[in-house]
This record gives sequence, structure tokens and C-alpha cells, in this order.
Amino acid sequence: MKILDRMILILFSIIILIISIVMVLLMFSIINFTTMANLYAKLIASDVATNITLGISIVCIVLAIKAIFFGSSSNSNNGINGDGILLENEAGKLLISKDTIENLVNGVAKGFENTQSVTTKVIVDSQNTLKVFVTLMVLPNTVINELSMNLQQRIKEVVKNVTDLDIKAIDIKIKNIVTPEENKES
Repeated sequence: MKILDRMILILFSIIILIISIVMVLLMFSIINFTTMANLYAKLIASDVATNITLGISIVCIVLAIKAIFFGSSSNSNNGINGDGILLENEAGKLLISKDTIENLVNGVAKGFENTQSVTTKVIVDSQNTLKVFVTLMVLPNTVINELSMNLQQRIKEVVKNVTDLDIKAIDIKIKNIVTPEENKES
């Protein structure tokens, strides 16, 4: 929710609360109707109080019209969804989940013969761009720099071809080097 929407909600909640309390007090005869009429008469007797009341009323009317007819714009979140990226075209909408992209990246990384135990995390930022974090273990005699460059390039290509999304950054973390004995056990 935007700040203005929250302020409108708080303002109307306070107004409704006050009106409700006054109505309950009137219904149970805790305050007298003539007391409320006298208070209202004193309120509008002064020019300053009348102008303040009129100003507050106009602001409330404008805010009510804004809230009713031009509701919160939080429904359109520029294609960003907590679960992935929302793409729209004239035929409809498509939500590509982060899990889908993570599985796609895992498949690419596992396709390299020197990689083991691949985990992936995808982050979608406010500009609707992707950041991918890949953690993996490699086999001995792997040229890590070459593997990471090839892996980054291949991930970008596959994600672009399959989802038509561009990846802003691919960060690779080599967690460990797996010895052949460890590889047989897992």
C-alpha cells in the first residue's frame, strides 16, 4: 500500500470510530442529543471553526472520491511478483516462477561434467531483472575460471532462449572440490 492510501485508511478509520462511539453514547443516553446539538451550534457559530470544519470536510470528500474511484495501484506491480516475473501481452498473462528458473539453471549446471551438488537461488529486483546465485562443488582437475565463464554464458543463453528473460548477473560460488571417493559415496 502506498503512504497516501494508508493515510486515507487511517483517517477514515478514525472518523468512523468517532462517529460509532458518538452513536453508541447517544443510543445508551450517556450523552444527550441536545448536548450534541449545542456542541454543533457552537462549532458553526465561529467563522474560524466553520472554515476549519469545512476544510476538513472537503479534504475528506476528495480523499473518499480518490479511494473509491481511483483505488490503490498496488495491483499493478510492474511485472514483479513475489514468486517470479509476470509477463503480459495482448493474449494474456504469463507468470514465470523463480522455481522454474532455478530448475532451468540447475539443469544447465548439472549438464557440465565437472559439476556436482548444484543449488541455485534466483532474485528478481524492482527493475524486473534477474540475479542468479549458483553454488556447486566441482571435481578435481577442474579449471574453475573456465568452468564458471562457460557456465555463466550457457545459463544466460538457455534462460534467454526458454523464457525470453535477460539475466543481469550470475554469481557462482564453488563450495568445495569433491574427491573421487566422495563422489562415489553420494
